[in-house]
Amino acid sequence: MTKRWTGQTATLRLARTWAAGLLVAVAPGAWSAPASAPAPVNAAASPALQRVLAHGVLRVCIWPDYYGITYRHPRDETLSGIDIDLSNELAKELGVRLRYVESSFRRLIPDLEAERCDVAMFAVAVLPQRAVALSFTQPYLQSDIYAIASRASRVVKRWEDIDQPGVVVAVQTGTSTEQVMRDTLKRATLLVVQPPATRERELESGRADVFMTDYPYSRRLLDNADWAQLIASPKPFHVLPYAYAIKRGDAVWLARLDEFVGRIKRDGRLRAAAERHGLSAIVVP
Repeated sequence: MTKRWTGQTATLRLARTWAAGLLVAVAPGAWSAPASAPAPVNAAASPALQRVLAHGVLRVCIWPDYYGITYRHPRDETLSGIDIDLSNELAKELGVRLRYVESSFRRLIPDLEAERCDVAMFAVAVLPQRAVALSFTQPYLQSDIYAIASRASRVVKRWEDIDQPGVVVAVQTGTSTEQVMRDTLKRATLLVVQPPATRERELESGRADVFMTDYPYSRRLLDNADWAQLIASPKPFHVLPYAYAIKRGDAVWLARLDEFVGRIKRDGRLRAAAERHGLSAIVVP
């Protein structure tokens, strides 16, 4: 069931035909140029880039409950994660301030279409149903789907125990995992968890026997809950690529973001950020 990213080749090829003159004025010394400077681009040809530069603010949609990606710590409200680090790098390159806009996978498309943010940077899985409304950069992470069960569970101990009669399988609403499990489960019962409820609470309460998630979110449980165990498929189950997403129709902005992703891969910033947040295993070279 492994899926591979096919990309939006034609759009990116067109968008990489750069026009001269990056329309941005930055005070001397306000920021340091990256090791490999971005190619000049005609900001006037991009509504999003023109807006970012005109207001001096990059608005980034995040999901603040995504451990290792864009996570707000309940203790002190600070944000951390790979995409917190990398969104700061993008803002530095553009010479603008950074503003986070809280979103979620359920609100992702409406938030981008309503221009509540300029880009979604929270490891957005590239899915056909999302590609109808969104454009994606090249992938920078990829993850399979994993199961989390209680170590004390007598119901789910192996991957083969999941899709069985009487087993309740929890997924987070709006995530890529929800659709995959809808399509996959034949005998088990699917429980779609709506906020403020969480998958782990459903598991701890006994209302679910297991929940499905991706690699980053699984780290949250394994790092913080000694009762949880990770169960992996014996073979690749449904590997999905993760990318940054924008509203469709702005090829220049997409190409500028895609070039940023390519550059952080080459200069080591992506791998360094992944190492800081325990995600080295899922980096896309």
